[in-house]
Amino acid sequence: MMELFTSAADFFSSTAGIYITLAAVFGIFMAWGIGANDVANAMATSVGSKAITIKQAIIIAAIFEFAGAYLAGGQVTKTIRKGIIDLDAFGGNPDLLIWGMLAALLAAGTWLLIASMKGWPVSTTHSIVGAVVGFAAVGVSMDAVSWGKVGTIVMSWVISPVLAGTMAFAVFMSIQKLIINTTEPLENAKKYGPFYLFLVGFMIALVTIKKGLKHIGLDVNGGMEFVYAGLLGLLVAVVGIYLIRRVTFDKVAEKRFHYANVEKIFAVMMVFTAAAMAFAHGSNDVANAVGPMAAVIGIATDGTLAAQSALPSWVLLVGGIGIVIGLATLGYRVMATVGKNITELTPTRGFSAEIAASMTVVLASYTGIPISTTHTLVGAILGVGLARGIAAIDLRVVGNIFMSWVITLPAGAILSIMFFYMLKGIFS
Repeated sequence: MMELFTSAADFFSSTAGIYITLAAVFGIFMAWGIGANDVANAMATSVGSKAITIKQAIIIAAIFEFAGAYLAGGQVTKTIRKGIIDLDAFGGNPDLLIWGMLAALLAAGTWLLIASMKGWPVSTTHSIVGAVVGFAAVGVSMDAVSWGKVGTIVMSWVISPVLAGTMAFAVFMSIQKLIINTTEPLENAKKYGPFYLFLVGFMIALVTIKKGLKHIGLDVNGGMEFVYAGLLGLLVAVVGIYLIRRVTFDKVAEKRFHYANVEKIFAVMMVFTAAAMAFAHGSNDVANAVGPMAAVIGIATDGTLAAQSALPSWVLLVGGIGIVIGLATLGYRVMATVGKNITELTPTRGFSAEIAASMTVVLASYTGIPISTTHTLVGAILGVGLARGIAAIDLRVVGNIFMSWVITLPAGAILSIMFFYMLKGIFS
């Protein structure tokens, strides 16, 4: 026992041990920020439309964020998000990269805390990108930053919301045409609902098979991924049919509001889209917390720089725990902004926004287009709002959201530079 204690004491007193401990603490803080901000807005449409409760949202997010991160995010992550800095610039002094990554985690986490307190849905990707660019450009050299990559990420400010908004508009208009504006909306909701659920299952299965199964030794090619994704889509649709048949319809509510029971069906379907959104988010954004952690752990352990680092199993666990705690503690503020304040959401509108957003994120994971989950979801909600006319959108809230998006990169950069010089002063 004494030997174990002595080895633990040696670990925590060594420089490498201190770096790894700080990486874990700052990583949990960053993951907490992802939960409070990013996951909160991923769940916001479901909660805002009253399809699920906050407690149910936390449970769904906990399960499917983990699944998305592990199956479609992979066990090997790029240590530098989206290749935005040049590792050669750190070749002579790997400690600079350790201080920078620790500073980036702390800076991004701090900015996400501020944004979440204000209820602003900002991009965790852009928070960490701004932080990494800040310490690399000022603390190391301007040449350490791949500015072309940064330009591509900035382009995603436009690509994400426009793509998701267009898809959400199309989905909502199809629901209007096939279900809402018909003589038998309830019967048509039962009839067409499973087709929408098939689409949800198909998209999520496709990205899991294409990206995730390689990490566990399975490589599906030759078009078979579409066959398997189709089968899983059918399974989701069958489960959906079973659940829709179990819905208790309220004839009194139907008299008060003609579409009350249609909305009930879509509330059931939103459980699937909430799960899909959490899965898509996990596959795309968990690396924002665990990537810099992997870089610090890799360098502190063997002293070498690598473009990729194998993730110790506890790192994903740290990320997952932090995310769930963030959603449970402060997520309600961002949920209120996204789920209630942009435009009034019902289950049909929320379903349209969520299916479009999850499809956009899955498409990005599949093709490598750099996008922001936050921008995607807000764009999807705007698309649904525009389908009802510009008056249905609170432009003041949208203006505040856009402002928070613009200042996220510089805010992350400024905080990162401050923390980088503090850490450099402490350890050098």
